[in-house]
Amino acid sequence: MVYRNKFTRVKTAKGRKKSSTSWLQRQLNDPYVLQAKQEGYRSRAAYKLIEINEKFKILKKGKLVIDLGAAPGGWSQVAVKIVGQNNVLAVDILDMEEISGVKFIQQDFLQENADEIIIKEMNDKKCHIVLSDMAANTSGDAKTDHIRIINILEETLEFSKKILAKDGSFVGKIFQGGAGQDLLKIFKSYFKTVKHFKPKSSRKESAENYVIGLGFKN
Repeated sequence: MVYRNKFTRVKTAKGRKKSSTSWLQRQLNDPYVLQAKQEGYRSRAAYKLIEINEKFKILKKGKLVIDLGAAPGGWSQVAVKIVGQNNVLAVDILDMEEISGVKFIQQDFLQENADEIIIKEMNDKKCHIVLSDMAANTSGDAKTDHIRIINILEETLEFSKKILAKDGSFVGKIFQGGAGQDLLKIFKSYFKTVKHFKPKSSRKESAENYVIGLGFKN
């Protein structure tokens, strides 16, 4: 069930940019924002992972999950409910408020030896699922932004190759119609199945999409 509320129009306050007013109005009138508050999720992004999991069944009881770029924690909240307590490791360069049953480390996953640090935090076990809802800061230039998000996806994949167990799964964000053919070829060389998926909870005006990799070949 998606909660719906009466449309709220926000007046542009003195000193507030028009873009900020538009963002605030969109937040106040977003049914997923309201639903997240009602159900205790830290962000509306939680419903994107819920939809992804309903479609691809990647989260299962007892599986080990690494949530990259986890803050504020919506995806970790969803994951721990399904895989169970102490099976989710949330990683972010920013600090994140504690979530019951989720282990958090403040770590830049691009840092040298980050994979070793993270595997150690997982009791020297490789994980079954890598989740990443990370996106680069936008510059306003479509081509530049596309290059940035592709770069993050590539870096996330390279990192995942070091920490994923055989037959593991990967979820990563992409924009503008998905990954290009060259990047898809790379994904297909490491995963048995590769899919693009846009959740209904992703805003219609957003170009965001997700790459799903299933069956890591190790």
